[in-house]
Amino acid sequence: MEANRGQNGIQLLLAAEQEAQHIVNTARNAKMARLKQAKEEADKEIAEFRAHMEAEYQRKLAESSGDSGANVKRLERETEAKIGHLKTQASGISHDVVQMLLKHVTTVKN
Repeated sequence: MEANRGQNGIQLLLAAEQEAQHIVNTARNAKMARLKQAKEEADKEIAEFRAHMEAEYQRKLAESSGDSGANVKRLERETEAKIGHLKTQASGISHDVVQMLLKHVTTVKN
């Protein structure tokens, strides 16, 4: 009877070990499934973010290249206005400059 009880105890321990192994395997599989799901969700978020940033980049690129013609025209207008202003100033003082040059050229110093 003692041997039978010892055999039963061993059988009980083996069954408990198998059940524990089954629980550990189930938990490990669940963990792997959660990690796989988290990776897939992260990949999806990364792809969405990348697409959003690419769209934003393309939009800004289109804005800046589309405006380059307008910028060139604006700069040409500003340049022409500045040139006109300088010509006006030069014509206003050109007589004085000519008089000063003539005075210095014709003045003889000893």
